[in-house]
Amino acid sequence: MVQNMKKPIYLDYNATTPVDPEVAKEMIPYIESFYGNPSSSYSIGQSNKEAVEKARAQVAGLINCQAEEIYFTSCATESNNLAIKGIAWANSSKGRHIITSAIEHPAVTEVCKHLSSQGFWITYLPVDQYGRVDPEQVKNAIRPDTILITIMHANNEVGTIQPIEEIGAIAKENKIIFHTDAAQSVGKIEVDVEKLGVDLLTIAGHKLYAPKGIGALYIRKGTQIENLMHGGGQEKNIRPGTENVIHTVGLGKACEVALRDFKQNQREMLASRDRLLDGLVSHLGNKVHVNGKLENCLPNTLSVAFENVSAHALASFISSEVLISTGSACHSGETTISSVLQAMNLDFRTAAATVRISTGKHTTKEEIDFAVEVLVNALKKLT
Repeated sequence: MVQNMKKPIYLDYNATTPVDPEVAKEMIPYIESFYGNPSSSYSIGQSNKEAVEKARAQVAGLINCQAEEIYFTSCATESNNLAIKGIAWANSSKGRHIITSAIEHPAVTEVCKHLSSQGFWITYLPVDQYGRVDPEQVKNAIRPDTILITIMHANNEVGTIQPIEEIGAIAKENKIIFHTDAAQSVGKIEVDVEKLGVDLLTIAGHKLYAPKGIGALYIRKGTQIENLMHGGGQEKNIRPGTENVIHTVGLGKACEVALRDFKQNQREMLASRDRLLDGLVSHLGNKVHVNGKLENCLPNTLSVAFENVSAHALASFISSEVLISTGSACHSGETTISSVLQAMNLDFRTAAATVRISTGKHTTKEEIDFAVEVLVNALKKLT
């Protein structure tokens, strides 16, 4: 029996992360004292402008780009919209074909769906049983009118890491702009825009211990993009609007901390994820089915199905003690399987039994052991 823990144990870090104490501390002066508009010429305005530029450099340092290539947004969804729509409209005279995958986040698929109603043609590439895109299929999908490839770096549901470097090389060879949604990967695995070969990359603050309401978009220097908003000219007119200094400072500090502690955080997330799986298998054996391939997966992510159980029933049953998410949605008694699990060709029974458990940099061994005990006890009662 594991000693009672502070409840509930949070194991849904792919959904969002708590604000890191160092990040919160960095933000406080800009909440309490430094209120100037960064566009103002007097000192309290200029000090805030300097804070924004410092944050820009901190974000750039994490993904190995120039500070001037970082543009702050409100979230990853806005970054994806700006990247995909901005490139589409800036290059519509050259072509209207976009390549993406069947497992993208709605912040990408819904943008593509909208563009398809505006005269663009979208190719949705399939994935294998592990949720991986085949670079050869990317190459084969390219047409003379292809203007953009957008493939996520790592999947939010099963954690599968995509072969972005290989796809980047294909895009470069064919002179096609390449965007990746790296909301789930930044801070968990190496994200180097030069190695990846991407032209645009999306960052979500709240996925790496910064507050909600802040994101960033990397745009390679020289990439032509049409802005979606018009206003005062901030962010070099790509994303105008008075800067969210407080949250921008937070994102900058979060990126600095993520870079500083990268190896340690990655090692600890991997250890907690593996400890969790080992604990479940030791009690449940072959009743545990892992979705994806852990050798090519985010270090903190475990997508797993339990034999003969409803994921929703399980998540609800343990919600006062452990917080996890499911791979399906339930409305009016009907279960709808996620598009990701459908694309991986999971049978309905397995998909409906799938839960996502994602650990964080502060997840402890005691929390993992407690979660294993709770899950095992719950499964015994539900099956």
